[in-house]
Amino acid sequence: MAQQTPSQHSVRQFTRLALAAAVAVALTACGGSSDDDNSTPTPAPKSLDLTILHINDHHSNLAESSRTVKLDTGGSARTALTVNKAGFARVTQALQELEAQSTNVLKIHAGDALTGTLYFNRAGADGEADAAAMNTACFDSFTLGNHEFDKGDTGLKNFLDLLRAGPCNTQVLSANVQFGANSALHPSRATDYVQPSTVIERDGQKIGLIGLTIAGKTKTASSPDADTQFEDEVLAAQRQIDLLTAQGVNKIIVQSHIGYAYDKEVAAKLRGVDVIVGGDSHTLLGPDSMAAYGLGTPAGDYPTIVQDATGKQVCIVQAWEYSQVVGELNVQFDGNGDVTACSGTPHVLIDAALKKSDGSALSTAEWAAAQADLQASGFLRTTSLNSTTAGILKPYADKLEVFNQTEVALVQTELCSRRVPGGEGSVDYSRSSASCNALGEVSQRGGDIQQVAAQAYLEVTQRVYGGADISLQSGGGVRVPLNPGRVTAAKAIEVLPFGNMLYTMKITGAEAQSMVEDGLNEVFKTGGSTGPYPYTGGMRFDVDATQARGHRASNFEVRNATTGNWEPLDTARTYTLAVLSFNANGGDGYDTLKNVPRDRVLDVGVLDSDVLFQYIDSQSADVGSDLPVLGQLADDLYSTKSFIGPVR
Repeated sequence: MAQQTPSQHSVRQFTRLALAAAVAVALTACGGSSDDDNSTPTPAPKSLDLTILHINDHHSNLAESSRTVKLDTGGSARTALTVNKAGFARVTQALQELEAQSTNVLKIHAGDALTGTLYFNRAGADGEADAAAMNTACFDSFTLGNHEFDKGDTGLKNFLDLLRAGPCNTQVLSANVQFGANSALHPSRATDYVQPSTVIERDGQKIGLIGLTIAGKTKTASSPDADTQFEDEVLAAQRQIDLLTAQGVNKIIVQSHIGYAYDKEVAAKLRGVDVIVGGDSHTLLGPDSMAAYGLGTPAGDYPTIVQDATGKQVCIVQAWEYSQVVGELNVQFDGNGDVTACSGTPHVLIDAALKKSDGSALSTAEWAAAQADLQASGFLRTTSLNSTTAGILKPYADKLEVFNQTEVALVQTELCSRRVPGGEGSVDYSRSSASCNALGEVSQRGGDIQQVAAQAYLEVTQRVYGGADISLQSGGGVRVPLNPGRVTAAKAIEVLPFGNMLYTMKITGAEAQSMVEDGLNEVFKTGGSTGPYPYTGGMRFDVDATQARGHRASNFEVRNATTGNWEPLDTARTYTLAVLSFNANGGDGYDTLKNVPRDRVLDVGVLDSDVLFQYIDSQSADVGSDLPVLGQLADDLYSTKSFIGPVR
């Protein structure tokens, strides 16, 4: 554990000594000191051991799901085992268990509770299920994240009303939001709904909590009211630190929703911050051994220790994403309110039941070895589902089951599925139906449903999530065609079943060309597969798959969203790409996207199927059924303008 040197708190110590000297002079002048004074001496300042339990970015991930973990079962290599994980009922249970083990505890949610699964907007009022779940955890404070503004200020107020209706009295914080005069959350009509900071006492000592919301991204990629503004994060935080310090508060926690990298930048510019509990970047922090267990590669230590502008130690933490981790940070403050040490654990929440990937059970010896390895990890935490939370969430899960059977669209002409264009004998010809194969268009330009998915990402992002110029969908990510008839929600989810999140990326025209070439190479290289074939919205090109890598696509054009005209792709221009997380992170061989610097990547935080539902809802309704009609796109919107390919 890192220790603070005397020089690191010299500024605070000097201020306090000067204040004490001034008080002493004043007392002497007033006769406050005499040989007969038997008053009790002022007690020395107390130290404090504080435990902070925290989550962030749960994004309406309320139900448990399964994952693979790699554990030592006694063999020569780790075994991939399937286990249930996450779920908000597991979060609540972990919070309760960990809280019971410590004396002075704060529970913090660092923002982005909303959007990400159908629990958000298909299981009741927007955010209703999230508020119900959070009111079983009873966080002391909650930071507004950018996605809290996805339904505008009025939608946010509706969510906060649901949160306030519970028993928890969770303080909602953001120091840099300035609600517009017409906002439902303007202080004149929503008193005390959102505060810049708050003070909470533990063991008789005051702790200041300050909220921060990522400014630029919230304004451009979410939907706050037009006159609601977001101040610079550093200026807003420092103002609150100074106000709290003037009130005698000497322990300052910034609960930020600005991202791990930015947290480190902001910490270095602030004076007087002790701890930053972060969110927004969905960052996994912890030991390097997490990778060996199949959890991913951590971006840094838990906690990450940096210095503020005065050289004072600051502890930074974040708890990954989607209800998978509860962070436990233990902070030791000395009598002056300075951090002397911090340590902790990012608890990865899993169920006790372990199975092999083929569904078979472990032997007694394998089970014992796996349990020993689980305990040795230091971060895998076996946690049951909290029965109260599970019971509260069950009606919302039941509503989703009803929604799955709801008719959401009408298809009048089959939306054919074909990953790769090409005539009879080509690599993917047999995937589509006989009636689709009879249509020359499918062999020339590929699948209708694949192109619809790409168009959905483009249009919904343009309308709702900050704008996009082009989009990408790999052919294999779309799993089924849609046949003529009424389409249920469950059937629509089968089209995009993988639960990927929508991203936007800033890429150059040259990178857009390289992206398309990546996908084509993965299909047409020796031993290639059909899944990566690129479908793009707002961009089109000719394909000659017989050419060498880097020369298979040509005549790139981009559609001007304002005029509807097709214009040559400008290789030097920066375009905004709407794409799913799988491809954005290099899935299906899209290395160009994987190598785009992360400061040009934005996790919009919306589920792929929900984007499709939003697209469906925007279509014109059929007069007879009153259902939106989901149909083929106009011919000029298909990304493959012409196709020459090998027969194999």
